[in-house]
Amino acid sequence: MAQPSIDYYFWVLSDWAYFGGPRLASIGERHGVTINYFPIKMPYVYARTGGILLSQRSKQRQDYRLAELRRWQVKLGMPINEPPKYGTTNEDLASGLIIAAKRAGQSVEQISHDILKAAWVEELDVASPDVLLTLANRSLKNAPRLLEEAGSPSVQEEFGRYSDDAIAKGVFGSPFYLFEGDIFWGQDRLEFLEEAVVASKMRSLGKA
Repeated sequence: MAQPSIDYYFWVLSDWAYFGGPRLASIGERHGVTINYFPIKMPYVYARTGGILLSQRSKQRQDYRLAELRRWQVKLGMPINEPPKYGTTNEDLASGLIIAAKRAGQSVEQISHDILKAAWVEELDVASPDVLLTLANRSLKNAPRLLEEAGSPSVQEEFGRYSDDAIAKGVFGSPFYLFEGDIFWGQDRLEFLEEAVVASKMRSLGKA
């Protein structure tokens, strides 16, 4: 029987993906579920799914988002800077680094979280090759080669396909989780995702 897996679509500049990443990884570890990491280009996805970029939202919506960020920061005990110094930087190379590492058969859990943390906590520009090389050296093998491949046409085309595939599967925000035909939007839906994983395990054991 194939091991169950969660398809995880996220933007490397997403505050909510930063908050949810460690808990998603814990779900995978607790239940033996593989996490498939798919970085996507959020402005592109928004433009095709009716989303509105933060800078274009009403003051009321922007203010409420800040209130929610503060609540979750306290609840999770995870620091965050709002606004981040490089919150509007380019995400292509960082996303490409994750994809290049995937292609090399390496785990991308840590580098994905490190990129998000760099943007939201460490005030680092994740569009910078130097920054990405430092981050990659923490958890990846052959980091210079991966970084070189990250900007290649092949990897960037795959990045584009991830975004198109996400849209086709019903994704319109970040983070987004897909599991056995069910979709879950937002790190505040991780509890529901875990319930779905547990229910699937019970069915496979004939205990449902």
